[in-house]
Amino acid sequence: MIQAIDLIEKYFLPHTKAYRILRTHSEQVANKAILIGQRLNQQNHNDSIDIDFIAEAALLHDIGIFAVHAPGLGCFGQQPYLRHGLIGAQLLNAIGLPRHARVCERHIGVGLTAKEIAIQELPLPQRDYLPLTIEEQIITYADLFFSKNPNKLTQEKPSTKVRQTVVYYGEEKGLIFDQWHSQFGQ
Repeated sequence: MIQAIDLIEKYFLPHTKAYRILRTHSEQVANKAILIGQRLNQQNHNDSIDIDFIAEAALLHDIGIFAVHAPGLGCFGQQPYLRHGLIGAQLLNAIGLPRHARVCERHIGVGLTAKEIAIQELPLPQRDYLPLTIEEQIITYADLFFSKNPNKLTQEKPSTKVRQTVVYYGEEKGLIFDQWHSQFGQ
């Protein structure tokens, strides 16, 4: 098992605002994702969902924020915020964690398609970034419920509010959320 916290502390000084926000947010996401995975394993009477991986990948899913320009989060890099998943993926691929890297790059919203990137002229390479595995989907779903807003870090959003936010980007996004919510919601 990797030491996710040690890796986070390689890129974030523990006494900083960015570290506090990242740790709190990531722990909230990890806790929710772990509970979902455990419940699904119990319901299916097997251990097909990799809970250890969910715990690690959820803690690392936003590690790329250190390189983005998001002063409200205490991040003073040069990259646009939307690239944090890609940055995290590059970092984790470089140290031999390709499964974790895929969570980083695929967790934005409910996923992004190459077509959306082209139409909206988003600052990402034009390809699909869609959570495909059950673990990727669980982490992405759990992430939707927690903000990195320093004033709302420990507040879980209600599913109705999450859906509203997701649908803002298209009704098809709401349908994906609805499917996940029926599968993962409690």
